[in-house]
Amino acid sequence: MRATKPVTAKAIKTTDRELVLVLPDGEVHISWDRCSPRLAGATADQRRKATLSPGGYGIHWPLLDEDLSVEGLLRAHGS
Repeated sequence: MRATKPVTAKAIKTTDRELVLVLPDGEVHISWDRCSPRLAGATADQRRKATLSPGGYGIHWPLLDEDLSVEGLLRAHGS
């Protein structure tokens, strides 16, 4: 059985309307309401304070105590 390579992000960007995942092969734009209910109800400042994990596997929002995986976000987005 062949192992699949995990999906990682090189960087993230935030706008008032969406989270942008910068992947090795391009960008994926995900509206906040597609990310999570907590992020959908957060302020722009709370969303802006996100950190990408060193390996690019997950994102942490310290002001919201929210953690999401890049792979899970892409799956929920349908990418």
